[in-house]
Amino acid sequence: MSPGGSSTSYAVRFRPAGPWRFGPDSGARDRVDLIYHSDTVFSAVCSAMSQLGLRDEWLQATARSEGTPAVRFSSFYPFQGDTLLIVPPRSIWPPAESTKVRYKGARFVPLSVVEALLADKAIDEDRWAVDGESECLVPHGRAGGPFRIALRSNAAVDRLESGKTAGHETACLEFARDAGLWTVVQFHDDDAAAHWTAPVHSALLLLADSGFGGERSRGWGRSEAPEWEPWSLPVVETLGEGAEWAYWLLSLYTPAENDAVDWKRGSYSTVSRRGRIESSARWGEPKAATQMIAEGSVLLASSELRGAASDLAPVGFPHPVYRAGFAVAVPIPWRAAA
Repeated sequence: MSPGGSSTSYAVRFRPAGPWRFGPDSGARDRVDLIYHSDTVFSAVCSAMSQLGLRDEWLQATARSEGTPAVRFSSFYPFQGDTLLIVPPRSIWPPAESTKVRYKGARFVPLSVVEALLADKAIDEDRWAVDGESECLVPHGRAGGPFRIALRSNAAVDRLESGKTAGHETACLEFARDAGLWTVVQFHDDDAAAHWTAPVHSALLLLADSGFGGERSRGWGRSEAPEWEPWSLPVVETLGEGAEWAYWLLSLYTPAENDAVDWKRGSYSTVSRRGRIESSARWGEPKAATQMIAEGSVLLASSELRGAASDLAPVGFPHPVYRAGFAVAVPIPWRAAA
């Protein structure tokens, strides 16, 4: 059987009601990130829990928990139609070079393709193509991926000097009619699910109405009511003789003190996370940069990954500012990348 503790997982879909913007670490207006990272998801949910009057209880169950956090979130990934796409495991992606498909250009891959590769099945190259703009592996012949990058114009008007304006363009994601974003919401166990399912429902519904990401004052980042469905992790139940388990990350990850990761092996990359504090106490102060393990990384560890949350509050700030690096990870067979 696969390693790992008990958990209850859901796939939650968001159908955008307009553009969404995920600002890059550079802060450039004419650039946009393609992933809404899990640390930012957690921060947004914390803000919503505060509005719902549950901030202290929520933080005690998650960021301040001495054990496994009650609730964890993956990063947001695209979906189109019934197809959920995700950042594939670095240990098996890209597959062998193809004369028909440039697999290296695909940042997001259908879950069905990942499951096939984990089961040692070959990809039918005639079925797939890479959409260059969205960096998604899509069915061959489909006209475009789940989203495209667009530039929206805006102008600031000087109220003191009549007729003086300053124009600029802001990059955003515009979604196809049948597309949107999805995330994994993972409860630690049945008790955590029983206690926190309703509050997390309310928090995500509040965020869908008020907006995720940047330019929320312009109505960006909003969606229809989130759609919940139970999600079965694509776990391989048995291993061949001599094989071992590894953990495929669907979230950003900061190692907890007791996470026994073998850093000399595995297939992983890091990302530097920055951003600004959104607090009524002091708005807009920069967060300290944090190195985190990126989505799609595959780590070898002797037990299930937990992850940790770090307090990035500047000296003298009136309350903690947490960056969550809790692991949402899928056990998979370990294969060294070619």
